[in-house]
Amino acid sequence: MKSLRMFALTTLLAGLTLGGPAPAGWNPLAKEQASDQKAASDDAREAIAAFRNKDPSMKVFFDRAYGYAVFPTVAKGGMGIGGAYGKGEVYERGRLVGRSSLTQVTIGFQLGGQAYSEIIFFKDKATLDDFRSGNFEFSAQASAVAATAGASADADYSNGVAIFTLAKGGLMYEASVGGQKFSFTPLR
Repeated sequence: MKSLRMFALTTLLAGLTLGGPAPAGWNPLAKEQASDQKAASDDAREAIAAFRNKDPSMKVFFDRAYGYAVFPTVAKGGMGIGGAYGKGEVYERGRLVGRSSLTQVTIGFQLGGQAYSEIIFFKDKATLDDFRSGNFEFSAQASAVAATAGASADADYSNGVAIFTLAKGGLMYEASVGGQKFSFTPLR
């Protein structure tokens, strides 16, 4: 909302200063918006590098998966009732195709907070298309593999997905039930 007000004010001032409306296609926030998009890509690239460094055998998933979604930072916290949220990017055959958000609500014994990275590999086009539908979610039974050296060597797909997490910080005690839900917004 703040960016929209700034854009309207800048456009109005430009029109007054130049004696007319702003030129077509002129956007004073274009550099800022491009920088925001680039920053998100940098975060995703750093998260991918961290996963690859932690477990070099994960290369097989990057090479063979039809696509993947990477969430550089997922923040999770709770005290009885908890939640998690993160923003990410979705890739098909190594090419960025959209953005995604992850939300999770949990109920049960839990206390604390933590941050982690998460990557979801899609085995085939059908699974990635299901994710793109915007109604994709994991049940409470879905499990992730903690990325450690060699952990992905024995990992496999379950229902077309393989999920890996990498702890970034924090401490959380948890024995909770809940699933993750994802949204998808294609790039234009």
